[in-house]
Amino acid sequence: MMAPRDMSRPDAVRGRTPLLAPATGAGAKGNDRFGRATEWVARAMGTPTFLIALSLFVIVWMVWNSVTPEGWRFDSADLGFTALTLALSLQASYAAPLILLAQNRQDDRDRVQIEQDRQRAERNLADTEYLAREIVALRLALAEVQERTVTRDVLRDELKALLAALDERDAERADEQEDDLSTPKES
Repeated sequence: MMAPRDMSRPDAVRGRTPLLAPATGAGAKGNDRFGRATEWVARAMGTPTFLIALSLFVIVWMVWNSVTPEGWRFDSADLGFTALTLALSLQASYAAPLILLAQNRQDDRDRVQIEQDRQRAERNLADTEYLAREIVALRLALAEVQERTVTRDVLRDELKALLAALDERDAERADEQEDDLSTPKES
């Protein structure tokens, strides 16, 4: 039989050590702060506001470097907006790992939540089975009490009938003795 796992530790889930293992000391706050920041960035990048802002940034960049006088331009349209391509590539190269880190943190939380739900379901099942056994025991005890009550009632009725029969017999004997005493004896 397997030993129960300690679910207070996230690494106890399915025997795996999480990538963002809980640290202790001064580094713990920094790791958690970084993790929350990656989740915030991942959430922000998936919003319509971010997509609209990025689109406006690219449009302004392209218009500025196409329409303004040659001296004010910093990225040439003739070279295919190389600086813009590099900036967007840099943004994408940081966005992907940040999104993956946020997903890993969410996966760890989901695993812990699933394990807690499983344990809760096991406890509920055990409680339900216990209550079912208790209900069966109560039904058996109630049936036994009812059987005893019926038996007592039947016994009581039988005793009353027996007492009545005894009273009747005693009355008959008494009548016979009276008859014997009242009739004269012939000698």
